[in-house]
Amino acid sequence: MTDALTLSTHSSIAAIDPQDWDSLGDGNPFTSHRFLLALEQSRSVGTGTGWQPLHLTLEQGGRIVGAAPLYAKSHSQGEYIFDHAWAQAYMRAGGHYYPKLQCAVPFTPASGARLLARDDAMRAALLKGLMGLTERLQVSGAHVTFCTETESRLGAEAGFLPRVTQQYHWINRGYASYEDFLGALSSRKRKDLRKERARAQAFGGTIRHLRGDDLKPHHWDAFWTFYQDTGARKWGQPYLTRAFFDRIHDRMRDEVLLVLAERDGQPVAGALNFLGPDAIYGRYWGCIENHAFLHFELCYHQAIDHAIAHGLARVEAGAQGDHKLARGYEPVPIHSLHWVRDGGFLQALAHYLAQERRAMAEEIEALKGFTPFRKSDPGG
Repeated sequence: MTDALTLSTHSSIAAIDPQDWDSLGDGNPFTSHRFLLALEQSRSVGTGTGWQPLHLTLEQGGRIVGAAPLYAKSHSQGEYIFDHAWAQAYMRAGGHYYPKLQCAVPFTPASGARLLARDDAMRAALLKGLMGLTERLQVSGAHVTFCTETESRLGAEAGFLPRVTQQYHWINRGYASYEDFLGALSSRKRKDLRKERARAQAFGGTIRHLRGDDLKPHHWDAFWTFYQDTGARKWGQPYLTRAFFDRIHDRMRDEVLLVLAERDGQPVAGALNFLGPDAIYGRYWGCIENHAFLHFELCYHQAIDHAIAHGLARVEAGAQGDHKLARGYEPVPIHSLHWVRDGGFLQALAHYLAQERRAMAEEIEALKGFTPFRKSDPGG
């Protein structure tokens, strides 16, 4: 007789054994126990942030067979697949949209497994458990963001509503060098990017790649200054605390790549990337000096250089940015799942999302026509 499945919630990832949690993942740095713990211990999430940890585990026979990063949210900030308009409509109709449940990695618009399990049956059980938890807690609904296409399919089968948005990713088609990649582009675009990189690299300093033990406290101090400036301009205030970067240094410095621009020995700009088994994820950028094209160089071109040199399949450079198209980044679909307890609102959302999916498919197809690749190239 098969042992029954037991669903549990945890107010801190620290309550879950790191080996048990990580054994269910796919190596993605953002769903690792150490990354999620760094968010909590640095107080980037938790009391006062609107992201209250409520992580799920699924047990069978005393063994964890499924898990999911889960938060009770009191707002819709830091999600990157936004539902602000839904919240306003829900509240205009007299409902309470917050709190809601968010199965996600806070402040991280990078796709990957959200339902950590070894098979689809356990993933389906996590989805069913998430619905049941929503009912038990009497919150408005549950959302699974930046999930995989497989998880999206399973969610749709379980009654969640699938949503498709889009990002720009660079795809490595076996390029031997950056010049090899440029060879896949049209002649004019090839010349444009060579000129752009030359201008950026002529900013009057040097560009360094720092990983592991090459990273020192003063590098993080410099990057914190960059991050604060960017965060203040984009979000009003930075999401992450200074302590988060210290914990990342302690536990994940071999999984990060800091691309640093220095002039006269002083850091003037930087881009922070996380490294996965098959991808490099661009996360944060900032500067204290403005130089032509330096942002594109540090965030996009240097990431491509690293991906080619290390045989990584793709570069995910974060949310938004049509300017990525001209630099060889291609439009790709991004998946999420949504469910609300109110049947009438769920029906209205289903109608809206069906239309949005059709429009998004058309938009992605149209955007492919603006990539810089030669039309005979697979990327074109």
